[in-house]
Amino acid sequence: MRLVAKYGTSSLTDHAGRIDDAAVAKAAAEIAAARAAGHEVLVVTSGAVAAGLPVLGIDTRPGDARTLQAVSAVGQAQLVQTWSRHLGAHGLVAGQVLLAPLDFMVRTQYVHAKDTLERLLELGVVPVVNENDVIADDEIRFGDNDRIAALLAQLASCELLVLLTDTPGLMDADPRVVGEASLIEEIVAVDASLEELAGGSGTDRGSGGMASKLAAAKMAAWSGVRAVIAHADRPAVLVEAIDGVAGVGTVVRPRAARLNARKLWIAFAVVPSGRVVVDEGAAAAIAAGGRSLLAAGVVEVQGEFDAGAAVEVVGPGGGVVAKGLVGVGSDELRGMAGLRSAELEGRDAAVVHVDDLVVLPD
Repeated sequence: MRLVAKYGTSSLTDHAGRIDDAAVAKAAAEIAAARAAGHEVLVVTSGAVAAGLPVLGIDTRPGDARTLQAVSAVGQAQLVQTWSRHLGAHGLVAGQVLLAPLDFMVRTQYVHAKDTLERLLELGVVPVVNENDVIADDEIRFGDNDRIAALLAQLASCELLVLLTDTPGLMDADPRVVGEASLIEEIVAVDASLEELAGGSGTDRGSGGMASKLAAAKMAAWSGVRAVIAHADRPAVLVEAIDGVAGVGTVVRPRAARLNARKLWIAFAVVPSGRVVVDEGAAAAIAAGGRSLLAAGVVEVQGEFDAGAAVEVVGPGGGVVAKGLVGVGSDELRGMAGLRSAELEGRDAAVVHVDDLVVLPD
């Protein structure tokens, strides 16, 4: 089996923000055990910002992007050295891979990243992947690495995504409030009620939380990858997740219908900049699949956005039908709304092309 194992910041650092050597040593030992059993493992590691804070003498996580990027540059060196040392103790070679969202959106970069990862695995290297926070812009506000891990699982043709964190998985209630909260062991489909259970952000050492874990598991499921959310401290957790041991964590089943990498990114990883309200006919045509959104079906444009931005496509009842990358800006779209091809004076009638449009689940 080929899999992605993602380790969160809270699983790799102590409360002071320093890298926890024992935690990385445990993870490396389990990766080595998985490798010895014949599995191929790609590691996604958080913790660069948290690891950089104590080195620079900074007590709390900065709020501005420039400082975050500078701290990440320092912490990334600390993080990779630690992974390399502990994997090396088991005779494994670590290879650093830094990815940015455009690596999944631009076809040439996507293919290059896929080929490089494939060659690393052929050479027996353990890819140690992190988001390229140092040169990122909007991405650093996005990047807790959970979504990157889900996208990587699709890119590398994996069968399993293991999201390792500081909780046993998704609980049926907040354990901080309800003492008898129980683990949800299996999820067939992620819905709004489960997303509400997942809540908000986790610790102040990382930018993620159970909500981002569940979102990543949902992404994985939509690309045909089984996902497991589990506690990093659990003994042999990685091997048990691979073997499908009952109670290892929360398992999210893969869907039969799969999205490709580009549509996976559009559906789950890009924040919408506005909304396009459509009439009943357009909503039905889009929901049926295989159709672009045309200007004739647009009733209202909400928000301000440029061409290429992500938008939600909303039906007459207010429900989100789809999400896509719009071909024109909001001002131009308002002038096109409701017009048929013959009335557009040579302009493209497709507001969102079918290749950039993802029909979302109910």
